[in-house]
Amino acid sequence: MMKTLMNIRRAHPHFACAVIAAVLATTVASANAGALRDALMQRRAAQGQGQGEESLFGAGGDRGQANLPAGIRIVRDVAYGNAARQRFDVYAPMQAHDAPVILLVHGGAWMFGDKSARGVIENKVSRWVPRGIIVVSIDYRMLPEAPVPQQAQDVAKALAFAQRHASSWGGDPRKFILMGHSAGAHLVTLVSAEPSLAREQGASPWLGTVALDSAAYDVARLVQGPHYRFYDRVFGSDPAAWAAASPKQQLEARIAPFLAVCSSQRRESCPQARDFVAKAESFGTRTQLLEEDKSHEEINKELGADAGYTAQVEAFLRSLDPSIAELLGH
Repeated sequence: MMKTLMNIRRAHPHFACAVIAAVLATTVASANAGALRDALMQRRAAQGQGQGEESLFGAGGDRGQANLPAGIRIVRDVAYGNAARQRFDVYAPMQAHDAPVILLVHGGAWMFGDKSARGVIENKVSRWVPRGIIVVSIDYRMLPEAPVPQQAQDVAKALAFAQRHASSWGGDPRKFILMGHSAGAHLVTLVSAEPSLAREQGASPWLGTVALDSAAYDVARLVQGPHYRFYDRVFGSDPAAWAAASPKQQLEARIAPFLAVCSSQRRESCPQARDFVAKAESFGTRTQLLEEDKSHEEINKELGADAGYTAQVEAFLRSLDPSIAELLGH
């Protein structure tokens, strides 16, 4: 084909330029088609518009106004950094004093999601804030603006900032809990496995971590087996980058108590969680694995609403501090 084009170019130079341009445009469009389809599918998933993709990407579900009970103090868009997405919302009891704080990190394939999505906050805030617990829901920079390690740094930075300002909302900086879903679960686990990330941002130790259905505890295992194409965009092809983004690889010592919730309906979620928990236990970490027969979306959305599931998570929360046990009841 190239030989034919060159012959045309010699005989009819102006016409040949147009032909070559058309061929190149067609080639580029074909090469980009798969990536474009992936991106559109991921965006639909994050907005809850795809055919079940929400259960894969964990972007938070219904993005409408959350239905929250009265008597909650809400402080929106607190800036913990200079970037537009380095913001969080605070949901606090009106008369909070030395209250425990749950720092909540949304999912969305490391590319999408929102701190105020109903699936992220509605049931959790409605359940825990009236019982005296503050919930801080964060946004963070995402791909392509920030690669995964920088996203983890944002989580650590938000934690440090929230700890420093907790007293202004009636919170206790010594009683923080990290909680995240999907990509957010991966990020809070990575910060937990590599606590120097938090120390470098000025954060103090926290009480424990709750990871809601991550399948990315071991990134190398994830991307070297059958996997969704978007993981390649997130984690790349460099084994060193896989290791840096893998909580299991970064785990080298005892960490704060850790609860891994996983969906038994997903192929990789529970096996990956089980392996991470086993390694954490080998260093003396107090861990718990909770396998739930719920979808990826339900693991997030139904926490706070499903009585049995919520009770099991709250049993772990109560074990972290006597004040939490008192607020949640025995």
